Amino acid sequence: MVTGATLNATGTHFGFVSQSTADPPEAFISATASVAPVQVSHAQTVPEVALGRSEVVRWTSDDGMAVEGLLSYPMGYREGDPVPLLVVVHGGPTGVFTQSFIGSSGSYPIAAFTRRGYAVLRANPRGSSGYGKDFRYANYGDWGGGDYRDIMTGVDAMIERGVADPDRLGVMGWSYGGYMTSWIITQTDRFKAASVGAGLPNLMSFSGTADVPDFVVDYFGGEFWEEPDAWQERSALFNIEGVTTPTLIQHGEQDRRVPISQAYELRNALSRQDVDVTMVVYPRQPHGIQEPKLLLDAMHRNLSWFDRWVLGRTPGGRLIGQDPLR
Repeated sequence: MVTGATLNATGTHFGFVSQSTADPPEAFISATASVAPVQVSHAQTVPEVALGRSEVVRWTSDDGMAVEGLLSYPMGYREGDPVPLLVVVHGGPTGVFTQSFIGSSGSYPIAAFTRRGYAVLRANPRGSSGYGKDFRYANYGDWGGGDYRDIMTGVDAMIERGVADPDRLGVMGWSYGGYMTSWIITQTDRFKAASVGAGLPNLMSFSGTADVPDFVVDYFGGEFWEEPDAWQERSALFNIEGVTTPTLIQHGEQDRRVPISQAYELRNALSRQDVDVTMVVYPRQPHGIQEPKLLLDAMHRNLSWFDRWVLGRTPGGRLIGQDPLR
């Protein structure tokens, strides 16, 4: 994966940043006449820690749409041995998962999950960038529709390949990924646990409080008073009855993009139905967690949450039952 390519003033050389799923980002330079990259930085040197291997996977959605994603295998994975699968949904919805270093910091620590015994699927459903205009616009007027089916057919594809255990599934996502996670738990009970980060379960109240009030309008073809059925139909809060999935909610206190009121709405709706729900408010944080100690807390909480509900681990880390890799 290459980013930040820049030519020098004379055009004889260019620099860029490169990384892979197993290698952290570093700086490289090359002559333009004959491309032969040379690494010139070692700023991201990490300990020699074994990582679960990652690969690009592809599947066909229910309507024939070709969908792609990244699958990271757990440490010590043996072919044909079903393991717990965690699904991560990106934000945007125009975000995209790329072949970046799985040990990078983030609320959802991919490398740590693989070392815990999970496979991790990061799907790029319709609406993602990088696959052309038609794919990018395929979720207009259809949030929670085709994108949801793209994700679920991806889960099914991993089960059919013998990678995923259908009885040990988890799902998580931030921002639009949080929207999709809140939506997913209203549509299926297949996931043992969910984690909603800065999600927007109520599209109408989101539009009235966010710093981008016309954002959802662009996708739904009109204001919520003009297209009330569509807005309500695709809001998790209006489909929340009967949800049973244990849900962790994480949100920045100073989030202006997706105000924290969205988290309280979801938390209260789940709590009033006696769903196991934990909400964590991160002080001072905007739409993404920025302070290292708070980001570390979010990572640990996600690890503990899925360990508890998917693997059956106690908070102390003791495994209840059989090791997932045995």
